Amino acid sequence: MGDQGFADRLVDWTAIILGRELEIVRKSPDQRGFQVQPKRWAVERTFSWITAHRRLARDYETSPAHSESMIRWAMIDIMVRRLTRRGTASRPGPRPLTRIPSR
Repeated sequence: MGDQGFADRLVDWTAIILGRELEIVRKSPDQRGFQVQPKRWAVERTFSWITAHRRLARDYETSPAHSESMIRWAMIDIMVRRLTRRGTASRPGPRPLTRIPSR
């Protein structure tokens, strides 16, 4: 799935080099302002999961193979945590402030 800014050449490159079909998500012509695009949220959500791993917050790797390996490690970590957790997923919210009694 690609953004409309990547149309044409990237679709051809993906088909020829990777042997895959790339779907371009386009907004409707009558759309005004922000609107969630179909399926795009899944890609954006996955990117946010990956960048939660500190090393992947920036592109430090010099080799595409190293970047791919780090992304695989991050996704393995995410999957293992999900498979081994007990109960439903929860994210720690903000903790209430507690006052320290003055002496």
